[in-house]
Amino acid sequence: MIQLRKTVLSDLDYFFTFQLDNEACFLAAFTPKDPHDKDAYIRKYANFLDDPTINMCTIIVDDVIVGSIAKFVMHGDAEITYWIDKAFWGQGIATKALTQLLTIEKTRPVFGRTAFDNTGSQRVLEKCGFVKIGTDRGFANARQAEIEEYIYKLDEEKKELPAT
Repeated sequence: MIQLRKTVLSDLDYFFTFQLDNEACFLAAFTPKDPHDKDAYIRKYANFLDDPTINMCTIIVDDVIVGSIAKFVMHGDAEITYWIDKAFWGQGIATKALTQLLTIEKTRPVFGRTAFDNTGSQRVLEKCGFVKIGTDRGFANARQAEIEEYIYKLDEEKKELPAT
């Protein structure tokens, strides 16, 4: 069973470890300049815990922390982000967690962004009703290059859990 709960400071240690995986960083693409700087990571995300514009949740499966998911505001737009521990990829966890978050977070439209070649994340967004509306280019720290990213948008509230 997948549960979302408000992220607490001690969860950040798990999240930091998840983002150290090279393949996961490559797919996420838009990562910190130095993903190995734990102090900087903890400082950054600890500041988000009490920010009323950010809803940061911890994803738990069978009492195990397996990832994070959040709604935040960037340039006036609601956006979502998520990260699943690589050991739990391919199990539908991101899709189910995003579906749950979208029942809590009612702001619409809400946007999601993904690297052009992160097909797993693209499938998650599409299963949850997001539609690709455009592209952008940005510098991806994990790849040390400028890459294309896809922009997705969800206009309406998701009413049902998608089939996985």
